[in-house]
Amino acid sequence: MLRGAISGFGEVAAAAHLPGWRSRPDVTIVAIHDPVSARRHHAINVAKNARIYDDLDLMLDGEALDFVDIASPPIFHAAAIRKALDAGAHVLVEKPLCLTAAEFEELAALAMKRSRVLMCVHNWKHAPAYRRARELIESGRLGDLRYISLVRMRSGAAGAGGSSVGGERWRLAAKTGGGILIDHGWHVFYLAQWLTGGAAPVAISAHLGFPPASTTADPIDDRPPAESPGNRVTADPVDDLADLLIEFPGGRIANLHLSWRSPVRRTSALIYGDHAMLEIEGDRITLTPRSGTVEDHSVTDIPDDSYHSAWFAGMAAEVEQAIAEGPAGPTVLVNQAEVRTALALTEAARRSAGEGVRITKEL
Repeated sequence: MLRGAISGFGEVAAAAHLPGWRSRPDVTIVAIHDPVSARRHHAINVAKNARIYDDLDLMLDGEALDFVDIASPPIFHAAAIRKALDAGAHVLVEKPLCLTAAEFEELAALAMKRSRVLMCVHNWKHAPAYRRARELIESGRLGDLRYISLVRMRSGAAGAGGSSVGGERWRLAAKTGGGILIDHGWHVFYLAQWLTGGAAPVAISAHLGFPPASTTADPIDDRPPAESPGNRVTADPVDDLADLLIEFPGGRIANLHLSWRSPVRRTSALIYGDHAMLEIEGDRITLTPRSGTVEDHSVTDIPDDSYHSAWFAGMAAEVEQAIAEGPAGPTVLVNQAEVRTALALTEAARRSAGEGVRITKEL
């Protein structure tokens, strides 16, 4: 039986991580840490058999843990990872695993030195629609893959209006690791790499948009006032729109559009090769070959939300497999390769957008 703890008990931990771990028969969550009293109170109510801590060091000292699941805001990830690894625990971290590529290499080296698994939550790989897409791509139905488009449109950042467990506005401040490039970009970066076969990208061109420093409605695109809960402007405003063109080996192209400005929630994809085109809208999947005969490959999934609780059970199983294989096993190596790609693309996208150039050598 693996003994685990969760550090950071906001909405994603309460709504997805805890239920996901509970679905695993060989895992028990024995402790939960959060410095916010409202979240600790929520943990007491929903995790009756877990001990609740307000201090991470006390939890690591007081519990004999096999792993720690870190779900705090991104700015706290690196320090928490170091402490958990030094305490002898395997570590799973919500995205982004950390905020810079250099920081990740330091943490990965520490995990290897401690002979411990270090992984990031890449839960979209466990979404039924994208697992089906991967199966169809690998079966050869699309032919040689040429193009992938991933669209993530939202009317605002998740948790921006507060939450039932203490409020979660960290996504709206750069100093806490916020912004749509980190919040949604990380997911589409590893998804694009996974769906195109796992090769690292070779170039990126990016445009980033920022909310206006105004408290009035934007007359051009009719967005909500900048001080509304869904679009609050801070002293360090973050990107709320990203348009990204990523080039992969073999001439494959990924076009990624991310927005917190949309009037509606939309999660879609378009993928084509030289034999067929695949379209995904929520859990509806269609494949159209050159003949024009549309095939329905839809899947059954829970309604689209910000936390995707049903997918985390698959991520939990992946972590169990990684622990069994060890820190140099294939599960960890694939996950960490995706982490390196996500961080490299994040840093390169910012430079590309800031300088108006196509970035190649950093990748």
